Amino acid sequence: MTVRRSAGLLLFRRAADGPQVLLGHMGGPFFARKDAGAWTVPKGEYEPDEPAWDAARREFREELGLEPPDGEAIALGEVKQTNGKLVTAWAVEADLDPAAVVPGTFTMEWPPRSGRLREFPELDRVAWFGLEQARAVIVTAQAAFLDRLAEHSA
Repeated sequence: MTVRRSAGLLLFRRAADGPQVLLGHMGGPFFARKDAGAWTVPKGEYEPDEPAWDAARREFREELGLEPPDGEAIALGEVKQTNGKLVTAWAVEADLDPAAVVPGTFTMEWPPRSGRLREFPELDRVAWFGLEQARAVIVTAQAAFLDRLAEHSA
C-alpha cells in the first residue's frame, strides 16, 4: 500500500501577544458544521517524484489562489495523521489578508449515491489564530507543527 503524502506552508506573523498562524477550514459537506479538528495547514497531496517543498508551494497556490510568500522557510518536519497520511510542513513568516483568498475547488457526489456532482471550495474559510486558539481547532496531528514553530520562535 502506498503512503499518501501531503506538503504545506504554515504562514505565521508576530503579534503583541505572540505568534499567529494562518489556517484554513476544510471545505465540503463533511466539515461544514465542525470547528475543532476541521482547520488545517494549507496543504495537498503530491506524487513521490515531486519534491515536497515544490508541492507545498504549488498547493498553497491551488488552495488559496495566491502566490506563496517569499521568505525563510523553517522546516517543521513531518507528522502522521490518523488517516495514515504523512504531512510535511514549512513555516514562512508573512502577512496575508484572508479576504484576498480565492480558494480552489473540488468536485464530489453529493448527497451520497444521488448521482449529482457538486463543487465545493478546498478551504471555505481562512483565518489567523494565536497558537493556543489554533491548537483547539487544528487537525490533531498537525498540532505538532504549532509546537515546533513555538520552539523556533522562542
